[in-house]
Amino acid sequence: MTDADKIVLFHSPNSRSSAALTLLEELGAPYELRVLNMQAGEQRQPAYLAINPMGKVPAILHGDVLVTEQVAIYLYLGDLFPGAGLTPAIGDKRRGSYLRWMAFYAGCFEPAVVDRAMKREPGTLAMSPYGDFDTVMATINAQLRAAPFLLGDEFSVADVLWGSAMMWTTGFGLVPETPEIKAYIERTTNRPAVARVKERDAELSAQHKASS
Repeated sequence: MTDADKIVLFHSPNSRSSAALTLLEELGAPYELRVLNMQAGEQRQPAYLAINPMGKVPAILHGDVLVTEQVAIYLYLGDLFPGAGLTPAIGDKRRGSYLRWMAFYAGCFEPAVVDRAMKREPGTLAMSPYGDFDTVMATINAQLRAAPFLLGDEFSVADVLWGSAMMWTTGFGLVPETPEIKAYIERTTNRPAVARVKERDAELSAQHKASS
């Protein structure tokens, strides 16, 4: 494995980067972790702000290519490892749906959940980027009633993203755990890659706690 092939993931345990780490495991990608202790504020130090001025994880380096923002990272990695079979290729009839659900996550789901959690009014339908919370949730629940995964019968990169998000948001009571969502969480998180990442994150969290 050369440095040009390797993915460097900037990671902090039990954060959004945990799902990115799960994706690397699902893809069978060669990677190296650079772990940030967010309890110690390392994500706000100049060394990491030079990587991502937003001070957020995940971020990845692939050779001299830097990618930040969660959905961009997933799209990049899925296309980088087509042999894993987790991303519809350009020309695949599922590609449009795949891109739709990735964009829907960033453009609709997360903003709707944050506004609801903060008890903020989203504004008028004409001004809100996602419309309203109930419509967002009805849309995703309808899709999960129609098929076991977002693209149908086959697990994809989109399900790594959404499965993790649903687990966290229902766990914190931010999203109603409907029967469809509960079953989806079970399908997407009862996987060996998820178990491996949970184990590693537990070890890293213990190390961070001991050093703080």
